[in-house]
Amino acid sequence: QFRIGLYRVEKGIRESMSLVHKDKLMPKDIVNSKPITAAIKEFFTSGALSQFMDQDNPLSEVTHKRRISALGPGGLSRDRAGFEVRDV
Repeated sequence: QFRIGLYRVEKGIRESMSLVHKDKLMPKDIVNSKPITAAIKEFFTSGALSQFMDQDNPLSEVTHKRRISALGPGGLSRDRAGFEVRDV
């Protein structure tokens, strides 16, 4: 995701360099960090492991952490999980 953000920044710099005269270029005028920020924010908010913590009580917190780590990328899927895995 960070690479995608850097690519968008590079694309924006190339576009702004083609529009502005070379003798009047300043780095602050051509570099925009918003694409990197947006890519990082998208990664942390849309991932399978990005969830709000269930902190009602200590048992629900432990269950939530266990469920996230087991169902994350490369882990179990809901239809393949047996009774042993589902048991707290």
